[in-house]
Amino acid sequence: MKSKILDSRMPLYLQLAELMRQRIVRGEWPQGCKLPALEQLVKEFGVARVTVRHALGMLDRQGLVSRQQGRGTFVTHQPANDRWVNVVTTLDELAKVYRDTRPTIVNIDESTKLPTFIPAEGLARERYVFMRRIHSRDGKPYCVINIYMDDELFRRNPDGFRNQTVIPLLASMQVVADAHQTLTIGSADIEVARCLDLSINAPVAEVRRIFRNAAGEVIYLAEVTYRGDAIRFEMNLKP
Repeated sequence: MKSKILDSRMPLYLQLAELMRQRIVRGEWPQGCKLPALEQLVKEFGVARVTVRHALGMLDRQGLVSRQQGRGTFVTHQPANDRWVNVVTTLDELAKVYRDTRPTIVNIDESTKLPTFIPAEGLARERYVFMRRIHSRDGKPYCVINIYMDDELFRRNPDGFRNQTVIPLLASMQVVADAHQTLTIGSADIEVARCLDLSINAPVAEVRRIFRNAAGEVIYLAEVTYRGDAIRFEMNLKP
């Protein structure tokens, strides 16, 4: 059965490298496993020999496989599949997640910028502070966030909002009347791949969060992109 390569503008060898990497992550190709022969991979994925070689070269440079002359290609390392970031369903739980994880924060942009949202998401405030930041754990980046925050609220505690996770601070101010978030599955573009140390087209989870005040005004909008291998979604199902 031929495996499908995604139809996109990304180079085929990058897409193929990510597909093979996911097989290693899932344990389909465990550590010590010998990969199928070059001709088998060419036939399965329907690509040229040079595409397979480039993909294997990328995995080799990442330390995941070792190409041994006359013996074949072997899996030498299995990336951790540690999905420890929980996507929760209440504001209190969300604030607790960010209090407990205590990520390392790297602010890579701060400016004044208006968010783009549809009218159903809420009314616009006059001015927003934009922050783009990366959260890391144990030196490994796991999400990149675009934050649009009501300027008036930001000015109440600018140092805190710059240096701490925003949601616990907002929750403690008791200004959030209602909150909503949407999760979708996507793939890493060039910029996200660079920020999160991923291969281009690697799976990511994209979360859009909106907090409104009692007047229905958007006081916080976040566009969060998580590494696919870091996030876990749990919810209780009612019988």
